[in-house]
Amino acid sequence: MADDLNQLLQAASRHDAAAVATLLQQHLPALRAFVRLKAGPSLLARESCSDLAQSVCRDVLENADRFRFGGEAEFRKWLFTTAMRKIADRAEHWRAGKRDPRREQGGLDEQEIQGLQGLCTPSRQAAAREELARAEEAFATLAPEKQEVVLMARLMGMSHAQIAGELGKTEVAVRSILSRALAELAARL
Repeated sequence: MADDLNQLLQAASRHDAAAVATLLQQHLPALRAFVRLKAGPSLLARESCSDLAQSVCRDVLENADRFRFGGEAEFRKWLFTTAMRKIADRAEHWRAGKRDPRREQGGLDEQEIQGLQGLCTPSRQAAAREELARAEEAFATLAPEKQEVVLMARLMGMSHAQIAGELGKTEVAVRSILSRALAELAARL
């Protein structure tokens, strides 16, 4: 499995669009969760999570020639950095007042609702929506630093050492922040 991933990553670094597309498909659930948590309610009221994630994927595919092999961590960093830029760009676009606020939709988008269809009953779908909303609300109450550490560790798959390097902290501090953040989330949920 690890060899397959390394082969995909190496192919992606040689600008193989099919390899990049496969990597994107493998990372899509984490990307969508990342976008949903980082975009915030005001942007998600105007654009769907799926549209934002699709736009990120399109940007990554269009710029596949910029990816340099450095392993899965480097691919994830590139993917999530692209997502952050897309979120910032779209938020700025909306702040500039370029769109009609009557187009706001909010809530789960059609792809997310279809993903819930596998849960069968409408009551289970409603419960899943409520659980997702509760998790997002709990996440939003965390301090920004704790949010970053949780995203980096759980969605981006970064090691404690990588997070420490990104944030200019020690690994012990990162472990402590992550532990406290997860405990706060557990208490709120």
